[in-house]
Amino acid sequence: MIQRKQYMNKLIKMKDEKIIRVITGIRRCGKSTLLLLFQNYLKQNGVIDEQIVSINFEDMRYEPLLNYHKLYEFVTEHIVSNKRTYVFLDEVQRVPEFQKVVDSLYIQDNVDVYITGSNAYLLSGDLATLLSGRYIEINMLPLSFAEYYELKGGASREAFTSFYLNGAFPQAAIIADDEVRSDYIRGIYNTVLLKDIIARKKISDVELLESVSRFLFDNIGNIVSSNKIADSLTSFGRKTTSVTVENYVSALMDAFIFYKAPRYDIKGKQHLKSLEKYYTADVSLRHLALGDRTRDIGRILENIVYLELIRRGYTIRVGKAGEKEIDFVATSGNQKIYYQVAASVLDPVTFKREFEPLLAIKDHYPKYVLTMDEIPAGQEGVLQMNIVDFLLEAFA
Repeated sequence: MIQRKQYMNKLIKMKDEKIIRVITGIRRCGKSTLLLLFQNYLKQNGVIDEQIVSINFEDMRYEPLLNYHKLYEFVTEHIVSNKRTYVFLDEVQRVPEFQKVVDSLYIQDNVDVYITGSNAYLLSGDLATLLSGRYIEINMLPLSFAEYYELKGGASREAFTSFYLNGAFPQAAIIADDEVRSDYIRGIYNTVLLKDIIARKKISDVELLESVSRFLFDNIGNIVSSNKIADSLTSFGRKTTSVTVENYVSALMDAFIFYKAPRYDIKGKQHLKSLEKYYTADVSLRHLALGDRTRDIGRILENIVYLELIRRGYTIRVGKAGEKEIDFVATSGNQKIYYQVAASVLDPVTFKREFEPLLAIKDHYPKYVLTMDEIPAGQEGVLQMNIVDFLLEAFA
């Protein structure tokens, strides 16, 4: 079992604090396993079984607890007096008005509450209002390449090829058969569409939703807008409006299939309100939606780097410097790093295209061009780095 150290360390730091831990992320990214890992950690550090109340609402055994009154009664009956009780509610969004239970548990002494959900709805509406300032969200992604490599071992470049082609859902990573793995990933995607989007949002035009999704998969790394998507779909016979598209894109993001990177004017130091880039939570979903399109190397690499920067805690924006574009402006506190991503810059034209935007920025923040080239060559303070080495650098 992969230890998911990054997320475990966050939970350990928050242990016994007066805060609700909310773990979100796409289905099958490892949220339930993370809870089990943390429960094992608690037991190894003196917590007895009676102090742990763990409920997975995808388990039929707990179906009677989908009533929030019964859930609250069940949990409070299992609270241990004079000791701290750790309550884990997995996929809690299945319980109507679950926020009332969470709030009531929060105000009790000696109760630690951990909840997970596969839809951003978990932190919308009543819960966000009710628990404002009292929760911390941990947004979870499928395996990083470092975690994937820890699982696979062998030569790092060969492991990366597998990671690039097959994605990083934890269970998919250990499925050897290509067809079985593809079916598994298709099952994830279909479940997200049916349970987390279509049913929750009451979407009737499923075909249009899938068309919007495919458009975003096909345009990873490109700047898009709701108007552009609507115009494109209409031109192919799927008449729609920008408002409908915007609602569908929002639903896809709420289910954590896609993440958005807004634009940032580097010279003017301001956010731009229109046009953005979208990236998927796992490249295997793109492969599934578009078929044999794994030759779009630059886009897939850009997606992988985006996810890695998110994992490392950066806020990501697409940089605009005059007429030139920077793939990523990554900020964390007072730290800022610029990144360009390309399959290779051995061709002089590509080298110029990737390096020139960074060279035009005159501040002193670090600037990188990430490629698959094995012999990197920097220029005037802009560093070139192999992507595999970049993905493993924090774990060297």
